Amino acid sequence: MIFGPTPLDEARGAVLAHTVRLQGRVLKKGTVLDQAAIAALQQGGHGSVVAARLEPGDVPEDEAADCVSNALVAPLLSRSRASTGRVNLFAETAGLLVVDARVVNRLNALDESVTVATLASHMPVAAKEMVATVKVIPFAVPGSVLQVAERMAKQGSPALSLHPFRPLKVGLVLTELPGVKESVMEGAVEATRARVEALCGTLLPHERTRHETAPIADALSRLRRQGAQILLVAGASAVVDRRDVGPAAIVRAGGHIDHFGMPVDPGNLICLGRIEDIPALVLPGCAKSPKLNGIDWVLQRLFAGLEVTPRDVMGMGVGGLLKEIETRPLPRAEAANAPAPALAPRRGRQVAALIMAAGRSRRMAPLNKLLVPDEQGVPMVARVVDNVLASRARPVVVVTGYERERVEQALTGRAVRFAQAEDYAEGLSASLKAGLAALPPEIEGVVICLGDMPLVAGPMIDRLLAAFDPEEGRAIIMPTFRGKQGNPMLWAREFLPEMMAITGDVGARHLVGKYADRVAEVEMADDAVLRDFDTTDALKTAPGFAGVR
Repeated sequence: MIFGPTPLDEARGAVLAHTVRLQGRVLKKGTVLDQAAIAALQQGGHGSVVAARLEPGDVPEDEAADCVSNALVAPLLSRSRASTGRVNLFAETAGLLVVDARVVNRLNALDESVTVATLASHMPVAAKEMVATVKVIPFAVPGSVLQVAERMAKQGSPALSLHPFRPLKVGLVLTELPGVKESVMEGAVEATRARVEALCGTLLPHERTRHETAPIADALSRLRRQGAQILLVAGASAVVDRRDVGPAAIVRAGGHIDHFGMPVDPGNLICLGRIEDIPALVLPGCAKSPKLNGIDWVLQRLFAGLEVTPRDVMGMGVGGLLKEIETRPLPRAEAANAPAPALAPRRGRQVAALIMAAGRSRRMAPLNKLLVPDEQGVPMVARVVDNVLASRARPVVVVTGYERERVEQALTGRAVRFAQAEDYAEGLSASLKAGLAALPPEIEGVVICLGDMPLVAGPMIDRLLAAFDPEEGRAIIMPTFRGKQGNPMLWAREFLPEMMAITGDVGARHLVGKYADRVAEVEMADDAVLRDFDTTDALKTAPGFAGVR
């Protein structure tokens, strides 16, 4: 690849290295220059541009990213389309991601032109969550390098594999000692239930026994007869030895102990055993809390169908100090409120959601489209809010104006903030500014949602959040379907001052052209991002609203 200043008379077919803004037109970085683009540059007074020219054997960045990602895709993983030399890989179902670091490291060491980034190995992921990204650094990759990269990715064990969580039945034995508070017992059950259900499992009715070997063994046997596929013992007193009450009960019930202790804190005092082919674990005392601890790592592997050997446990020390770090599902102080600790989203950039619900609904008069109920009686604006609340965007701010009291009443009980647009009649920009002014100062971005798009689901919004990275140039995230641009859009905080200056009945979409080099598109699986419903006829085509009159 030849890179550098290129005279325009030699630039046809070259790849533009930097965005060029012309009168009425923007040529984005990565544009392949055709005759029309060259003519526009000449009219703009340019005699040359900084560009990359491909040599024989070079493979363009998107084609190269396609090849590497296709070699990495495995069952239950999907991929995005290539754009600016990048392809993202996603989980198709909830499960445990296993990464062969040797394969990934070999790929990254091959040549500086090809990079692969993944989540950490044995990380629990939700459906549609991004698990890896392939990025081609220059505008092209030498064909010889690409061929070697493809062979590396396909040889031996897969670099990426997703092991889906299985719907296992779990039996829990809870032991009692005098003086143990009932609230502690109840908390242990609820924390265990949350862990199990987050991994797609079911907690059988739990057994409560004295903290003695014989009754615990009897309870384990009863749970086995009920179909338990994993057995757990939560002792009123922590296990301190492999011959303690809990482990001894596993042995008495016909099992054996494989390993005691683990290099993970919290979670040191865990005991792993089996009764025939059923894993049987004595839990550490910290398992009574919903906070992340070593038992989560063990349960995630068991639910994913992976064997947990003593060697596996002894290899968990690196990263096993579970302090407040980014890979924790939630900070300890917040963990008690987490509905699903094992699959709670990792902390990342704080992105708020703004829901525009202030308009006068003129095209559906005399009805207010936002208050039209679906076939279950849920108003459209409530469906939109519920979808947004199912995403990771927080806080969620709803902008009200026309029929403010009725709209706010329709959202009673939902965890949203309200921003009143006093001058909503002046147009969309007035409502937008009222919402932006209500956002907290610490947010890094905002996804702007329309109140008449009830088909945009939470995972779709999360895909926008996953693509958001202003430092890498992805500061405006736009959803697309088959190349058509849709809503909602995500904006970095840096654009808020210009958005606050907009006037009239317009939003911020015109800024896309001005900052074309900061825009990233995210292709969606269906057309929900294109479908708004602002007339009665249109609403009749929306799933769940067919009966609207």
